[in-house]
Amino acid sequence: MIREIRAKTILSRVNNGWFGCRYNMNLYRGCQHQCIYCDSRSECYGIENFNDVLVKINALDLLRDELPRKRVKGTIGTGSMSDPYTPIEREYNLTGRALELIAEHRFGVFMITKSDMVVRDLPTLHAINETTYAAVGFTITTTNDELAKKLEPGAPLPSARLRAMKELASAGIYTGIMLMPVLPFIEDNWPNIRDIIAKASDCGAQFIIPWFGMTMRDRQREYFYDCLDRLFPGVTQKYQRAYGNRYSCSVPGAADLYAKTSAECDRLGIVTDLSKVKVYVPQVGATDRHGESRRAEPQLSLFGVDGDGVL
Repeated sequence: MIREIRAKTILSRVNNGWFGCRYNMNLYRGCQHQCIYCDSRSECYGIENFNDVLVKINALDLLRDELPRKRVKGTIGTGSMSDPYTPIEREYNLTGRALELIAEHRFGVFMITKSDMVVRDLPTLHAINETTYAAVGFTITTTNDELAKKLEPGAPLPSARLRAMKELASAGIYTGIMLMPVLPFIEDNWPNIRDIIAKASDCGAQFIIPWFGMTMRDRQREYFYDCLDRLFPGVTQKYQRAYGNRYSCSVPGAADLYAKTSAECDRLGIVTDLSKVKVYVPQVGATDRHGESRRAEPQLSLFGVDGDGVL
């Protein structure tokens, strides 16, 4: 069910955010991609029915009000709680119009998505990139479209995401893969990871940020295990033996996978360390001829990670 709601605010402050993000923005709550492992089903997020998608119909008015009042023109991140390109975006176009406002006010943007719909907004992303910084991370944890249909039943196929990444990379957008969460006993094998790296390289990926594991808590665990029982009989018992009620669940052999991934990406010139990704660092107090913050050249920066899964 699609429900319209009114939000009180749209930009929240972030400390040491991914890719240098200073602010976070979620235009929707809930997600039509319905990934079986999604951390946002957890009770702590307060979404009673994750099958509902809540549309913040006043989001653009809030953004118009909040952007001019920010003292620092930092990077705005989106996609941490719900995909900015959930299918209902085709009707509401909140993300597309929000990007236009971000471009107008000369903020940067970092987007995480499982959708190829992002190419629709390539002209706006290019405009943002001309003045500040635009980066897109595609969540891809398997290149097997048939497996992805089971794990991410409402999301565009990985093959479509890779084609979109290639189009963005060819247009000069800083883009790559958020290789997370990698599901234990399902995706945690080197042939799968190696194929992701190879295809990402072919499509112009400049970064691959891996996390070999997943989170599980309360309602998320219950839903995930129900799906495993239906789709992968016998795998739930492996999880229960390996992790019990643990929140953070690293895959068996994670250290070996990290080492192999790092070596292969180094060989291909792909960044795997968050501290080495390109970010936008505003020069506080510096202005261009329009009286706005000048573009700072992409710099290396250290990021803090909150440990939550990424949608």
